Amino acid sequence: MSGVQQAVFQNLRSFGGPPGQQAYCSPGTYSWVAPSGVTSVSVVAIGGGGGGGGSSAPTPGRGGGGGGLGYKNNYSVNSGCSYTVVVAAGGARGSSSGGAGTNGGTSYFVSTGTVRGIGGSASASGGGACGGAGGSFTGDGGGVGGTGGGTLSCFSGGGGGAGGYSGNGGAGKAAGTNGVSGCGGGGGGGTFTGGGGGVGLLGQGSSGAGGAPATGREGKGGSGGCSGCFTGSAEGGRGGTFGGGGAGAWGASSDFGGVGREGAVRIIWPGNTRQFPSTNTGDL
Repeated sequence: MSGVQQAVFQNLRSFGGPPGQQAYCSPGTYSWVAPSGVTSVSVVAIGGGGGGGGSSAPTPGRGGGGGGLGYKNNYSVNSGCSYTVVVAAGGARGSSSGGAGTNGGTSYFVSTGTVRGIGGSASASGGGACGGAGGSFTGDGGGVGGTGGGTLSCFSGGGGGAGGYSGNGGAGKAAGTNGVSGCGGGGGGGTFTGGGGGVGLLGQGSSGAGGAPATGREGKGGSGGCSGCFTGSAEGGRGGTFGGGGAGAWGASSDFGGVGREGAVRIIWPGNTRQFPSTNTGDL
């Protein structure tokens, strides 16, 4: 081996090969194969948002919780070996007869014990509660999805925002009340049939603002994620990608709740020089 070849080889060993990335944004199970020279990776996983509850007049629906976010840095891998990636679906919306939505799924890399984003909880059957809680961030090892919550005095709950890179997503709120803004790059919560904001995959950015009754009821996306949806009708708005919770439907009529949005997983390398929440995590 020549001196130049030795220098290149040592550089690859020290820095984990040339930088690269792979994002998985559609629900399903995948196999990621570590490229030649890659010995460590950093991974972020976002869970699916919970589905919002349908309304059965005069009882409103409850918002679904936002998906959680977790990441792990400098995880050791072997070049040429295959690693499991699971991307969660969002929760289904509740029916127009006041049915509950379903929970968002959990996204993970290798296993749920390695790195995961847990799905947001669905609204409960029967509705009549306020917005879903924001998704949580717990750092290394994964986030925990927020639960749909509130009391029977609440009215048409907004969806919860997805968890952020160093803080929680914002909680959804009822009619006439601002949704809670996300923290640490998380999505904002919606208000009064507005879906919760999602979160992006490129590392921590600005937090999403909560929905406001006078200026847009959907929760805004955090860290480059998409805002939720406000339908302008009794139907609950869907959450924003990735991981936004669906909103509950308005109680003045019988209508469907909002769909919780899918999660995602992104892998970047080398894991010792590219690390979440914000060290060289941008798009190449």
